[in-house]
Amino acid sequence: MYAVFKTGGKQYKVKEGDVLRIEKITGEVGTDIIFDKVLMFSDGENIDVGVPILDSVEINGHILEQGKSKKIIVFKYKRRKRYRRKQGHRQQYTAIKIDSIKEL
Repeated sequence: MYAVFKTGGKQYKVKEGDVLRIEKITGEVGTDIIFDKVLMFSDGENIDVGVPILDSVEINGHILEQGKSKKIIVFKYKRRKRYRRKQGHRQQYTAIKIDSIKEL
């Protein structure tokens, strides 16, 4: 059994027990969350595809961690023009664990 849902402008394929990092969402560690923008659901035999979302399926999980990923360096350079810009960035994320995928 697996499902595809949308959050933070991205789509994720998950099954029960998966741990994944998504774009930061608000909430404390241990807080239960529900994803209701389910795009596709499969129970192993049948596949349901939403147009655009499925109202009869929801994904339940909880927050494991709020953090920042590794730093990336953004370096812009133009030769012979004395132009250099160095900038760092750390993207915030939320680690979640999928507890259940329910058909309503």
